[in-house]
Order: sequence, then structure tokens, then C-alpha cells
Amino acid sequence: MDGILTGSPYDRPARGTTVQKTTMPRNTIILGAALIVLGGVAYLASGLASWTALIPAILGAVLLVCGLIGLRSPKVGVHIALVIALLGVAGTFMNVLQLGELFAGTAERPLAVITSSITFVLLLIYIVLGVRSFIVARRWRNGDGETQG
Repeated sequence: MDGILTGSPYDRPARGTTVQKTTMPRNTIILGAALIVLGGVAYLASGLASWTALIPAILGAVLLVCGLIGLRSPKVGVHIALVIALLGVAGTFMNVLQLGELFAGTAERPLAVITSSITFVLLLIYIVLGVRSFIVARRWRNGDGETQG
């Protein structure tokens, strides 16, 4: 692994060495696949009755495509994926607010609340990872990437 950035994401490689490509396109593909599985499971759990249970799968398919684009052009693919993730967080937020009703046993659509909450958390984690990767990339590009204690 000589010449590849290892260890802390804040470590800056010596001059003349290569830098490991960002992991965000891979994270995007993994998230997309996870959301596709979540949507499929939710659709099956709904008894194939509610197409809206497939919304996480549709979102996941779009993110998967963004991740594949990101393998060739990380900046473009990941930026588009993060915008989609933000829209997904906004779209699932209303159902997440019904978690109290779910725990009280009074939720009108418990499957939608559970699925939306899982989607919301996964997308939020992805957004945090994406913002963090942008910060690290900016620090490295500006030469401020010395190890942070």
C-alpha cells in the first residue's frame, strides 16, 4: 500500500505520491442497493398492495446510478446523489414525525413510518459522510490536510 493514503482521512500524502480515490461513489452504490432491498422488503410486507412502499427502491435505483456515474466522475455523481439524498430526507421527514404514534400503537400506516424512518436515517448518514468527504477534500486540496489531533 506504498504511496496510497491510509490511516486518518486528514493525513496528507508526501509529494509525488498518489491519493486513494474517494469512497463516496462506493458508499453511494451501497446505499442505493440497501434502499432497493428496503423498498422491496417493504413492498412484500405490504402484500404487494402499496406501490408507495417501493419509493425507497426507486430512490435507491437513482442513487445507484449516481454511484456508477461517480465511479467515472466522482464530483458529478456524488453531488447529484447528495441533492437526491437531501430531497429524500425532506420527503421522508413527515412520516418520521409519526414515530411517536408508532410507539403508542396508533400509527395509521406503521409500515410507512418504519420504512420512511429507516430511509431517513440512512440518507442522513450518507449526507454527513458526503459533507465530511467534501471538507476533507477541500482541506487536502488547499494544503491544510496535516493530521488533526
